[in-house]
Amino acid sequence: MRLTKTEEGRTPAIIDRSLTLELVRVTERAAIAAADWRGKGDEQAADHAAVEAMRAELERVNIDGRIVIGEGERDEAPMLWIGEDVGSGEGPQVDIAVDPLEGTTLCAKNQQDSICVLALAERGGLLNAPDVYMTKLAIGGNYPEGTVDLDWSAVDNVKSLADAKGVPFTEIVTCVLDRPRHAALIDELRTASIPIKLIGDGDIAGIIHATNTEESGIDIYLGSGGAPEGVLAAAALRCVGGQMQGRLILDTDEKRERARRMGITDPHRKYSVNDMASGDVLFAATGVTDGTLLDGVRLKRNSVRTSTLVMRSWSRTVRWISAEHHR
Repeated sequence: MRLTKTEEGRTPAIIDRSLTLELVRVTERAAIAAADWRGKGDEQAADHAAVEAMRAELERVNIDGRIVIGEGERDEAPMLWIGEDVGSGEGPQVDIAVDPLEGTTLCAKNQQDSICVLALAERGGLLNAPDVYMTKLAIGGNYPEGTVDLDWSAVDNVKSLADAKGVPFTEIVTCVLDRPRHAALIDELRTASIPIKLIGDGDIAGIIHATNTEESGIDIYLGSGGAPEGVLAAAALRCVGGQMQGRLILDTDEKRERARRMGITDPHRKYSVNDMASGDVLFAATGVTDGTLLDGVRLKRNSVRTSTLVMRSWSRTVRWISAEHHR
């Protein structure tokens, strides 16, 4: 562990910046493994390949790591299970959130935006969220706090954001996962003539796009998706800026009990970005298939090319890394 000098108005960096490239190697290896299964229709095999590769590469990283978002509980997952120790055991104590293959269906069908994702934070910095749905709301960071709120209707949030941007609300593009559970949300937005960008999968990328409107054309993200993916998205927003709120959907006794065992005492709590990801945070994602966020893995005769996005909250550094790997 190395502490750096505190800059004015900032807390010291806890995580050595050399870990940034180590994380890139982890997501690159998982993406290359999953790429062999693109378009073959076998979601389970693609996911298993990514998990095995990510787990093997994590063991080479000099960290005392603990999985807080992973493949499930210990009796459900052979590796990268919640609570598993990873890394060499030396170096900083960190919490790790992983989604070895975000968009398994996308990979199996060789469709856009399948990625391998990992976030790392100082110990205690990531919400240990159960594998349930979470209602989510996200916008960019250039707006006053309170511009949007999870307790408001979708149209009210869009109108409030439009007022902050100084544009008609019918120009606000809303990103929503194309799922039957969002039928009422989509109807509400379309009735108000609000344009919608429907995505088939991968709400981590969708939330990141909502913070980068000039490049993506997306202004706001609304809807529900996996809580683990919500924590990973919050880690990304900690690095690039942006507002996000999330609330766990604990609609059965079993889910509420599982959340309680993971330390969640208020089942109705509204989480902010800092509630889900705090302190010094690193985030890395490597494309498996071509997408709106990253290029996919390129398998050549004698080499493999990968495209990775890696970010750090302390420095607000965003790097796009194109790497050539010799076979």
